[in-house]
Amino acid sequence: MSDRRPPGTGSGPADPVLRPVGPGDAALLAALQETAFASAVGAERWARAWSEAEMAALLALPTTFGRLAATGGVPDGFVLAQAAGGDAEILTLAVLPDRRRAGRGARLIAAAAAEGRRRGTKRLLLEVATCNTTALAFYRRLGFVRIGMRRNYYGEGPTADSAIVLARNYSG
Repeated sequence: MSDRRPPGTGSGPADPVLRPVGPGDAALLAALQETAFASAVGAERWARAWSEAEMAALLALPTTFGRLAATGGVPDGFVLAQAAGGDAEILTLAVLPDRRRAGRGARLIAAAAAEGRRRGTKRLLLEVATCNTTALAFYRRLGFVRIGMRRNYYGEGPTADSAIVLARNYSG
């Protein structure tokens, strides 16, 4: 019997395995983010991949946590978050273009929420550029609601874009 579910939707062989990330993953995460963001055009023009040094600095902090998704042993996405007070803030979510729309992003967000809850936080926060309607729709489907706005958060000058701040309380 074959498994006909799309990748990332169940426990079939094409589903990603998630594992915690650590300081030794900085180069891998930087490369994944660069590849994921390289496809950003139009509404996602503000996206800038972080360097290996920036990733390493974040991963060295005790408040930073994340998960790496790998399918068949090949890394294809990750999420990084930080716990502060009662909140866990999603710092970045990156999924390779050919692995999108298969449930990876939702699974990574769920894993970040579970770790945030384990660390004692009460909700997830994140920012999304106002022009990134695809990401806004994705996060709304996951139960995030708008709680604020950061004017001219992305970029500078006439091409600057504002960020919508979204939050989702943990259920249960």
